[in-house]
Amino acid sequence: MKRTIENSHVLVTGGAGFIGSNLVDVLLKQNNRVRVLDDFSTGKEKNLSHLYDFENQRPIANNFELIRGDIRKQDHCHQACEDIDYVLHQAALGSVPRSLKDPVTTDEVNNGGFLKMLVAARDAKVKRFIYAASSSTYGDHPRLPKVEHTIGKPLSPYAITKYTNELYADVFYKSYGLETIGLRYFNVFGRRQTPDGAYAAVIPTFVSALINGESITINGDGLTSRDFTYIDNIIQLNQLASLTTNPDAINQVFNAACGGNETLNSLFETLRHLLAKFNPQIAQAKVFYGPERTGDIKHSKADISKAQKLLNYSPSHDFNQGIQASVDWYWNNLKTNN
Repeated sequence: MKRTIENSHVLVTGGAGFIGSNLVDVLLKQNNRVRVLDDFSTGKEKNLSHLYDFENQRPIANNFELIRGDIRKQDHCHQACEDIDYVLHQAALGSVPRSLKDPVTTDEVNNGGFLKMLVAARDAKVKRFIYAASSSTYGDHPRLPKVEHTIGKPLSPYAITKYTNELYADVFYKSYGLETIGLRYFNVFGRRQTPDGAYAAVIPTFVSALINGESITINGDGLTSRDFTYIDNIIQLNQLASLTTNPDAINQVFNAACGGNETLNSLFETLRHLLAKFNPQIAQAKVFYGPERTGDIKHSKADISKAQKLLNYSPSHDFNQGIQASVDWYWNNLKTNN
């Protein structure tokens, strides 16, 4: 079975984001034509500046196309899906706290936009629609590790939207024959994940604070645990899901993870240790504890056996390999920019 997409026309929605832009880079290196649809509400121009001249509004890289558009607008979705083989749908408003603050916009983008993308992909007769689902779907179910067929009640508006995406994808496969596969992302991290903004992910937030000599606050007692998953594993899974010829994998959702389990306390210790190699003063960094964050799942660890069996998935990076690569990238980039 092929493991990499080659010589195809691929649409990456949210392609200016952290995950999307990394997908774009790999796909271009593999001799694909790549189109990005992004409204830059959360995506960054700098993530695509090596591919696109934003000042003159023209591509720099061969086989790259950018549509500045909104997935909430059906005509933008239809334009983006024209002549596309595979859709890798990454566009969404992430963050549990953001969804609690503004559930209406979260629903409009994550549900309304998702539905419009499904309609456009169906009408364009794309080969397959791969979409970013979320581990937040597991909600309040206590079982560890998390298995795809056992979920609880969602704990946030964001989680509701991501579960609804799975229901819509199922209906579009059964009703229209649109091949869909969902990947439940578990705390993805790696190069280009930004520490900027109120809803930044925990790893870049901690790294940025440590580099800048700032204090770190952990929500809760620090025993909250996550299956942190390096970006290259996610790129691998998107490609495997696009190319699989296993009929049992179609119209399924898969945990996109490593099967690990790191507490926030151990994450802090690991980052402090790795960064202290660059600056010994970081070894003295302290941590403070604040209240638990509303809507958060306490523990998250994935069973990845389904993806291993049906998609031939084998993580290229475990947590330690991924966090080392990430710290090296952040030191070179955040230190340079501060």
